[in-house]
Amino acid sequence: MGPPLKLFKNQKYQELKQECTKDSRLFCDPTFLPENDSLFYNRLLPGKVVWKRPQDICDDPHLIVGNISHHQLTQGRLGHKPMVSAFSCLAVQESHWTKTIPNHKEQEWDPQKTDKYAGIFRFRFWHFGEWTEVVIDDLLPTINGDLVFSFSTSMNEFWNALLEKAYAKLLGCYEALDGLTITDIIVDFTGTLAETVDMQKGRYTELVEEKYKLFGELYKTFTKGGLICCSIESPNQEEQEVETDWGLLKGHTYTMTDIRKIRLGERLVEVFSAEKLYMVRLRNPLGRQEWSGPWSEISEEWQQLTAADRKNLGLVMSDDGEFWMSLEEFCRNFHKLNVCRNVNNPIFGRKELESVLGCWTVDDDPLMNRSGGCYNNRDTFLQNPQYIFTVPEDGHKVIMSLQQKDLRTYRRMGRPDNYIIGFELFKVEMNRKFRLHHLYIQERAGTSTYIDTRTVFLSKYLKKGNYVLVPTMFQHGRTSEFLLRIFSEVPVQLRELTLDMPKMSCWNLARGYPKVVTQITVHSAEDLEKKYANETVNPYLIIKCGKEEVRSPVQKNTVHAIFDTQAIFYRRTTDIPIIIQVWNSRKFCDQFLGQVTLDADPSDCRDLKSLYLRKKGGPTAKIKQGHISFKVISSDDLTEL
Repeated sequence: MGPPLKLFKNQKYQELKQECTKDSRLFCDPTFLPENDSLFYNRLLPGKVVWKRPQDICDDPHLIVGNISHHQLTQGRLGHKPMVSAFSCLAVQESHWTKTIPNHKEQEWDPQKTDKYAGIFRFRFWHFGEWTEVVIDDLLPTINGDLVFSFSTSMNEFWNALLEKAYAKLLGCYEALDGLTITDIIVDFTGTLAETVDMQKGRYTELVEEKYKLFGELYKTFTKGGLICCSIESPNQEEQEVETDWGLLKGHTYTMTDIRKIRLGERLVEVFSAEKLYMVRLRNPLGRQEWSGPWSEISEEWQQLTAADRKNLGLVMSDDGEFWMSLEEFCRNFHKLNVCRNVNNPIFGRKELESVLGCWTVDDDPLMNRSGGCYNNRDTFLQNPQYIFTVPEDGHKVIMSLQQKDLRTYRRMGRPDNYIIGFELFKVEMNRKFRLHHLYIQERAGTSTYIDTRTVFLSKYLKKGNYVLVPTMFQHGRTSEFLLRIFSEVPVQLRELTLDMPKMSCWNLARGYPKVVTQITVHSAEDLEKKYANETVNPYLIIKCGKEEVRSPVQKNTVHAIFDTQAIFYRRTTDIPIIIQVWNSRKFCDQFLGQVTLDADPSDCRDLKSLYLRKKGGPTAKIKQGHISFKVISSDDLTEL
């Protein structure tokens, strides 16, 4: 069973089609009329636009001719270049385009059943977290008989022109497509999660390990149904579409159609002086200006392979405009990589994507206000919505994406397309359950760019622990909706922090409502005890307060361990001490190395401290070898921390 489907304008495709075929008429969409308002917001197109149906443009029209991926696409005189690139990318993965163009065979023209054709089509888009079906008629804008926007070089194929019209209807008009990035469009077509990789910043030609790590990520993304495209930066408008020395076009987007790691046989190992080839296959949507460097069709490398070699290795090209490149040349020649991960299907029952809808709202009560502006607004920043997630293991890549609701449909009213948005990421206490109020000890783990695009993202390898993500608009005091999505190969349990402090309840009243909140960060444990010289010490922390405890990750083979472990406790009284214990993780029975006991009174100094470890028994117990460095902050205002 698929995800819930929203009907745009509440139009029901089957009912509308049945009505038209019953009345022997072609559908004309009353919600997107063939007139100027469907083209532009507030301007007129020079020249006479005539809206025509496909059968009036060519003989024998079809939705799709042959294989959808085999035809070149053109943007037309008023078309949008990112749209053409997105169409080409969509066509690579059948699982995606068959979802965007549902039941395409049922929608196809049938010359044997012309009485069943009603001039009505439907397409589906992932629109702000919901799959949305858009119904259109087949009237397309033309000038002098030519399509104004995108079209296929197979002149009787119309899937991309009709899909573009449905997308324009969803966003308000054709002009609304201006300014969309290729990743915006691909995400709307597929529901994938987009990440942009700066190839020069990644230094993949210099850092061999990073280059092969990138290949592994691209391979995994592609084989899981993801979409990948790349481009070469153009420093100015004059160099757009200018050819490089190796036949590639600047400012032009290429689509990845295959990626392979190939083990070579004995003969080919000698030929190429390598046991493996790391190869990518790209397509130019325009079907011209192919790569002319190593592994191009006329290259020495290609000539070394027999037809049987090419087939056995899988190095085949399925249409004009495709070419192979080695990973090395790919990293050297391209500047920007757009990676759109397929996140719609759980892998082996494990959720890789967490998402939540939220909003920035304004309220006179500071505790209820949820529009605090960016990090520069220190007094109000933490009034923004806050979301916490847990990374269960070290070293996993986490991709965070913040998308604001598209305001293009309000452009006629003079509203901006997008606000400037961004987000901040903080590593927080391992047991945090309530909202942040001040940033005393939290590590600022990352920040996105702040820009007036529809979506901003951040991709980072994170350590084990809890993280709070704060989505913001640049200015405070504005309202808007947003969609937050987090992708990781390990479950991260995204949830919103809504409460400022523990709730007052009968249970709390019976036990005693908390009067003090205490934050503690244990920076390090040093000079720990070794019973003999070659003993392995694997220290970890247990921080206790009453019946609640927090356990740190184990540090491997060190007597000078850096932890930076954080905890927070809500205490009924300072008579309940905080105990920091250091243990040695062993195979059969863990070894106690020492502890410190703290009153953590609100009047205590908040600076970094260092104390010797002691045996169990309180602050006056016998001193043991080793000491810990920590910072503790207590307050009798439960909303201070």
